[in-house]
Amino acid sequence: MRIRALLTGLVLLLIAVPASADRLFTVITSESEETQMMALILTMQAIEQERSARILLCDDGGDLAIAGDDHGQVFEPAGMTPRQLLGGLIQRGVQVDVCAIYLPQRDADEDDLIEGVGSARAPEVGEYMADPKVRYFSF
Repeated sequence: MRIRALLTGLVLLLIAVPASADRLFTVITSESEETQMMALILTMQAIEQERSARILLCDDGGDLAIAGDDHGQVFEPAGMTPRQLLGGLIQRGVQVDVCAIYLPQRDADEDDLIEGVGSARAPEVGEYMADPKVRYFSF
């Protein structure tokens, strides 16, 4: 019940994004597929409201970007997994990166990522986050 109330509050916050905050920055660190899916659904809502969005995947959230079979849970009513929704956001032009330390901690490189996902550079991410026109959400 607490999660539902939290997610409802987040939806209301997203809907109430002031006109001055025209960009959304979603950071996903959770291993919970339900949390990942909700973060991606809210990001999609921002896109549908003609806001730009960017996604940073860190820690367990970065596993969404590793190439391989997608055996994630299918969530209704979307009828897709978090990985599939992430792919849809990439197709719509959303910039998606894993955090700068994600790949080195796993002895991996950008070739191990799904198409359309890059590796973030900390100075550039910090500059983006500091922009007052960016609304920051962390899941």
